[in-house]
Amino acid sequence: MTLTQLEYIVALDTYRHFAIAAEKSFVTQPTLSMQIQKLEEELGIKIFDRTKQPVIPTEIGAGIIAQARITLREASMIKQIISDQKDTLTGELRIGIIPTLAPYLLPPLFKLMQEKYPLLHLVIKESITEDVIHELKNNRLDCGIVVTPLNDASIKEDVLFYEELFVYVSAKNALSSKKYVLASEIDPSQLWLLEEGHCFRSQILNLCEIRRVSDFHFKYQTGNIETLKRMVDKSDGITILPELAVMEFSEEQLKLVKRLKQPSPAREVSLVTHRDHIKTKLIKTLKEEIINIVPAQMRKLNNKKVVEINY
Repeated sequence: MTLTQLEYIVALDTYRHFAIAAEKSFVTQPTLSMQIQKLEEELGIKIFDRTKQPVIPTEIGAGIIAQARITLREASMIKQIISDQKDTLTGELRIGIIPTLAPYLLPPLFKLMQEKYPLLHLVIKESITEDVIHELKNNRLDCGIVVTPLNDASIKEDVLFYEELFVYVSAKNALSSKKYVLASEIDPSQLWLLEEGHCFRSQILNLCEIRRVSDFHFKYQTGNIETLKRMVDKSDGITILPELAVMEFSEEQLKLVKRLKQPSPAREVSLVTHRDHIKTKLIKTLKEEIINIVPAQMRKLNNKKVVEINY
């Protein structure tokens, strides 16, 4: 049994296709297939059920693959220990980030990291929170930037900042003349929301105390906050936006941004890792740089209250 063979079974479990797994492993398909077969022969069991499409692990194979992921994580600690002792940051850092943060946080962060740490290779994947956590637990990501709390004992949360939530209204809407808006004043039939699966949607439903999907007169499935902004601009609607999304607004747009009653509702943004993560120095540096690029008022919870999330 070799580490390479373990890497191959993990790759096949990840992609569930021999050709894709081989491509991602930078080997030919016959090489990957032969090494997996050798491992199965050595263990005396079938790790994968090849009669299914896509290929899936057998019951015992799933357990072996889970242990293989742990073994590979532990083995990679040797290289990481050496890397952590060096003055320069090198290696690869795989980051998951939710779509409601990515457009606003990534551009300045990526530019800064590229300039300060040219030998560090960032691999960034945009996914909803549920998928980010799944990838962390399966060692496909090193860390995630998501909204917390998650209430998951296997995940470590380091708070980065608190993002206030604002009401954005159409100029045609009756609320456009108000300076402050109460959650009770928001008409669900005029509210534009992200599609199900996004934690931001859950927070808004809790904030506005909306319990029935039937309250909405029109269903539009999107995972893009920028689309919601445009829908409000072209209709008599309302949406809720996180703080980073309104920072580049024009003066005219800012006139349509309304605060909610204090303590202002906010979302808690954290850098999350699996409890057994190994890239301590890289992740610590990433955390510090993110905190440095967000405005000072977002680093504390002053006059803000974190809105609950229903995961």
